[in-house]
Amino acid sequence: MDRTRPLNLLLAGALALGGLAALSPAAQAADSELARNGGFEAGLDGWSCTGGSGTVVPSPVHGGTKALQATPAGSDNAKCSQTITVKPQSTYTLSGWVRGSYVYLGVTGTGTTDVSTWTQSAPDWQKLSTTFTTGANTTSVTVYTHGWYGTPAYQADDLSLFGPGGAPVEIPATPTGLAAGSPTSTSVPLTWPAVAGATSYKVYRGGTAVGTATGTSYTATGLTPNTAYSFQISAVNSAGESARSTAVSATTTSGGGGGGGELPARALVGYLHASFANGSGYTRMADVPDSWDVINLAFGEPTSVTSGDIRFKLCPVAECPNVESEADFKAAIKAKQAAGKKVLISIGGQNGQVQLATTAARDTFVSSVSKIIDDYGLDGLDIDFEGHSLSLQTGDTDFRSPTSPVIVNLIQAVKTLKAKYGAKFVLTMAPETFFVQLGYQYYGSGPWGGQDPRAGAYLPVIHALRDDLTLLHVQDYNSGSIMGLDNQYHSMGGADFHIAMTDMLLTGFPVAGNTERFFPGLRPDQVAIGLPSSTQAGNGHTSPTEVDKALDCLTKKQNCGTYQTHGTWSSLRGLMTWSINWDRFNQWEFSRNFDAYNWS
Repeated sequence: MDRTRPLNLLLAGALALGGLAALSPAAQAADSELARNGGFEAGLDGWSCTGGSGTVVPSPVHGGTKALQATPAGSDNAKCSQTITVKPQSTYTLSGWVRGSYVYLGVTGTGTTDVSTWTQSAPDWQKLSTTFTTGANTTSVTVYTHGWYGTPAYQADDLSLFGPGGAPVEIPATPTGLAAGSPTSTSVPLTWPAVAGATSYKVYRGGTAVGTATGTSYTATGLTPNTAYSFQISAVNSAGESARSTAVSATTTSGGGGGGGELPARALVGYLHASFANGSGYTRMADVPDSWDVINLAFGEPTSVTSGDIRFKLCPVAECPNVESEADFKAAIKAKQAAGKKVLISIGGQNGQVQLATTAARDTFVSSVSKIIDDYGLDGLDIDFEGHSLSLQTGDTDFRSPTSPVIVNLIQAVKTLKAKYGAKFVLTMAPETFFVQLGYQYYGSGPWGGQDPRAGAYLPVIHALRDDLTLLHVQDYNSGSIMGLDNQYHSMGGADFHIAMTDMLLTGFPVAGNTERFFPGLRPDQVAIGLPSSTQAGNGHTSPTEVDKALDCLTKKQNCGTYQTHGTWSSLRGLMTWSINWDRFNQWEFSRNFDAYNWS
């Protein structure tokens, strides 16, 4: 949250595009055509495309009536591949026709030198061709085509592999060793050993196929808390599917949402400038209207960025002439709580950078935050880490098992606070879109380096604390354009942005396009939409009419715009705003609209 001026975040860290030299050795005579469905007349039969990026289109085509079309998105280059049986120490010619920019055709697993060829620009159909020789022990290769990151859709047709055929592919053996990891309230992680000859695995829940994995792990999501589930997997290749593995069972946790059950079904969350004025004027705690269900005190800030020592004090009289006394402030908090309201200390904000880089800082954070909570009799904690508070070290690539100290120490600190104060402890978070939804495209410094290491950095914190989390209210403001699950960019200020951003939180998404690292969606009662309460409060102010449209679409599947949600979430918790002070400055327009909205 910005206490002085709107914060504009730039999406940093462009990936450097590296060219691959085209290879064009002379093709040798082929014994037979080995590629299956190279003209895509049978749809995607025989082909596997990453991230669901591929489809079959009737136009444009090179030959026949159909062609492949695949669309790169985020860190997914829209790779479509097929594994083909070959003979050792034999020569093959790989060729195909492509359209688009930066389209590649290649082969891996040759046992000698894997080759590829590409075109920088093919406005019409262009033939690509290369040859390779298999190694002494090579019995299969994988041929592929793909585009490049950030480019439009490409087309491919009449892909072929000519050469001597190998021994028939056999159906893989039945998988063994399927194991379930530690469940959350809505997800169960699964792992298993690799099966020789398998190119993918089907995952079954209760006897019904629910997903596919190309690696040896999968996270089942969208589950019901405190419920037992049974899982099996099978191994798949071009010859078919194996028998299913022995079933394993797992029971999801009860969840509970960190005290969320004590909030009203529809909650209005607001930040109160308790330690500064910010041009909107000081609002006393006793003068906060009853509309507000959760009041976040802004802000607790560290004595230094890395100390972990958080301090909070009321706005000085010189800045806020009408500030109440400490005694009156504490009395007003008790009155709010007696009326069923929750009052939290919010840590961070734009100026309060907090980096828990050491265990000493972690422990100081716990003790100093506990002191604030105890001194003021508060109900819990709001984490509003911004700027450079959270970032991922190089090599920290899996949100499910973070290794960066500032991430690990924050998770441990919050779990300690939760354990200290018990089930009624209210935990909320207010990250920016850069740290959450941007993770659909980019995560940390990326597989090649060069990206902003803060991209998606809140995801491991949210995931590790999801069963303790009362509310997540991402700041849908002061944001650059963000790609939604429709692979389109969405911009602030209208209903469409809030619909797309909220749908991502509730549906879940593959992190950095990696389907094996899927961030599970949160429960609707754990999610509120974060907005500025007035045009002065921050970039991306949304009119009451557009706010109502967003709520209509998300909770009733009505008044939806260009973005189509993946569900209807009637139990969406509510709205968050920066801030109560700015809403007062704007004649309480935001809170009055919330009170008037028809949720039924």
